[in-house]
Amino acid sequence: MKKNFIVELAKQLISIPSISPADLGCQEIISNRLRSIGFTVEHININNTSNIWAFRGKGKNLTFAGHTDVVSAGKKNLWKFPPFSPTIENNTLFGRGAVDMKGALAAMIIAAENFIYLNPNHKNRLSFLITSDEESLAIDGTKAVIKKLISRKENIDYCILGEPSSNIKVGDSIKNGRRGSITGYLKILGVQGHVAYPKFSDNPIHKSISFLKELISHEFDKGNDFFPSTNMQIVKVESNSNSENLVPNELLIIFNIRFSPVITVQEIKKYFQKILLKYKIKYFIDWKLSGLPFFSTPGILTKVVTKAIQYTNKITPILSTAGGTSDGRFISLTGAEIIELGLLNKTIHKVNECVEIEDLCILSKIYEYIMNKLVA
Repeated sequence: MKKNFIVELAKQLISIPSISPADLGCQEIISNRLRSIGFTVEHININNTSNIWAFRGKGKNLTFAGHTDVVSAGKKNLWKFPPFSPTIENNTLFGRGAVDMKGALAAMIIAAENFIYLNPNHKNRLSFLITSDEESLAIDGTKAVIKKLISRKENIDYCILGEPSSNIKVGDSIKNGRRGSITGYLKILGVQGHVAYPKFSDNPIHKSISFLKELISHEFDKGNDFFPSTNMQIVKVESNSNSENLVPNELLIIFNIRFSPVITVQEIKKYFQKILLKYKIKYFIDWKLSGLPFFSTPGILTKVVTKAIQYTNKITPILSTAGGTSDGRFISLTGAEIIELGLLNKTIHKVNECVEIEDLCILSKIYEYIMNKLVA
């Protein structure tokens, strides 16, 4: 494995401030490298989102999926080094996107270059699905490309997502599913009035206290063998009062629920209707569904990935469905077996996001091992 090639490509990608959904040239770099080793590259750009579908060969299809967009760097003065000026210190590469997930993209591309060099006439298909709309709305990215591929009857048999799945060592945890995510925007209605005359007002904050107490202690389900129990977190409580002597007439409560396939969206909404009715609360509620849960039954890909990690990094991975949402929820519609396998997740979205150079090399070796087993 040529370490310098991985590092230089990672640095090249990190130096581009591709804050979601902007790509700003990252995919052109990747496209040129893939074309140079015989890939057919299709650009499927939708609105402000850039997408690549690239493939080489026929037969069973192993797809590597990822994204070139990153989250904002936040306050740049808090960074040890400028976030879009990739810097190496003590064999560690710093920069926004180093882990999530430009480092993994570099590992994929170098793995593919090495694999094609050794296997120019490989038996099966190797492909890449790369978007710039994973960190934002996730509407015009992987979701749209998958819809297009399904309509063209293009198959994906196995899919590796380069999302940062590891905890302590590269490959110690791999994901074969994710929980769903739904956000509620609840307005509790009251009657505005003077605090000195409570009988003439109806305080929505007071009305919400018993309701919230029951809500946060409610057990939606117990999960199952593959998913933890459904989790609800209140992220914002805000009244529309702007005076210390004014009872508000409205209280906004925003909450997010991460849920497993054990419970449905309809059941979640029904519970909220029931508890709001119980406390005789007048309300409006809007729901935003970010994604449904998905689960990929362990099969050939899981076995190959496990062996790749055992061979390359001398550890056996655990299967997990923890974490937020990922584009796997869209790819699952193809019926592909899906595994998320990437770098350590401890610095993602943080100030001073960074990756050890050795981890980039290990991940690229793991990816190449998988290509050898499923494509060659």
